Amino acid sequence: MSNSVSLHRVIKATPEKVFKAFSDPVAQAFWLPPYGFLCTVQEMDFRTGGKFHMSFINFSTGNAHSFGGTYLEIRPNEFVKYTDKFDDPNLPAEMTTTVSLTAVSCGTELKVEQVGIPDVIPPEMCYLGWQESLEKLIKLVEPEIPDA
Repeated sequence: MSNSVSLHRVIKATPEKVFKAFSDPVAQAFWLPPYGFLCTVQEMDFRTGGKFHMSFINFSTGNAHSFGGTYLEIRPNEFVKYTDKFDDPNLPAEMTTTVSLTAVSCGTELKVEQVGIPDVIPPEMCYLGWQESLEKLIKLVEPEIPDA
């Protein structure tokens, strides 16, 4: 269970705005599921030691997979580390995801590392899913839309 993925992006938005996308349940439901999936957030206590639980629903089939975990460390606008475990007993691994945000001249450098991916999930599929999620994250946080 040493499967892992690492991703790196530079996003044209402030660390505060990117962090908000990780800390807001409505935002997470929008950007976190890969294309073709919907997300329902059942619980999100975004604080160190807090718990979360959500479901990804395959839009084509209606099938869902649920998962949850614990926030291990949160440093506002800089860092989020959490565990993640599927409810399905056939996916027994506990994953750990680390998100680092660093202010750079044009916005935010984002680094994501996920370790402990269950053996039955090919890491390349997990990587593809994260790439799609980060595309959606960028589409959420980069636009500057003034109040009307």
